[in-house]
Amino acid sequence: MNRVQFFAWLRAWLARLFSFGKIKGSIFFMQANSTIELLGKRSRMRIGKYAFIRKNASIRIDHEGELELGDYVFINDNCNINCVSRISIGAYTKIAPNVCINDHDHNYKRTGDQHLLIGQVAIGKHVWIGSNVVILRDTVIEDHAVIAAGSVVKGHVPAHTLFANKREKRLIPIESESAGLAARESL
Repeated sequence: MNRVQFFAWLRAWLARLFSFGKIKGSIFFMQANSTIELLGKRSRMRIGKYAFIRKNASIRIDHEGELELGDYVFINDNCNINCVSRISIGAYTKIAPNVCINDHDHNYKRTGDQHLLIGQVAIGKHVWIGSNVVILRDTVIEDHAVIAAGSVVKGHVPAHTLFANKREKRLIPIESESAGLAARESL
């Protein structure tokens, strides 16, 4: 074990120690400036053996969220994982830099309603997720799938497939129930 690996292991060990039992699992590694925040009383995280979290990754588990990382999962630089329900990432999955995974979003259609829209995210084994991908709530990515760089994923991705978004620009009006105002947003 070289010096970098030792300090990555030490950071992970300290994160697990100070989580007061909320992080369970085997040996894992976490590089500099990465954070794991378990904010809810019932928040939990399970980490498989030899999972590796690179620099500047942010993992936030709130409410009664449960995050599960399988064996040998690799999370690259600047990734952001936000969990309030359940996110599972299968063994040997590789996540490229700047990926964002959320199992929830906000209800933007009702003014004043700040309740979260909550779902789950399940990512299978041996999945490869390219750079700058966004994975949204209610998504299932089956084993051996590849997600192309820059994709936005919501829904079902079958096993042994390549998922790539078609690039287009659309304007969709957003109606506000209280004021009746329409806003335009480009996707």
